[in-house]
Amino acid sequence: MKTLSTLMAVVFAAAVSLTGCNTVRGAGQDVQKAGEKVEDAAKKRQ
Repeated sequence: MKTLSTLMAVVFAAAVSLTGCNTVRGAGQDVQKAGEKVEDAAKKRQ
């Protein structure tokens, strides 16, 4: 039983690490777009 739970934990960790790159990249793009909108709004107020 302990071996099965250990195996499940390893598989879960591998899956998270493999999909994490795409998630972080997408989040970075969202933050970048939000920053551009804030910058545009600041330029309009000047």
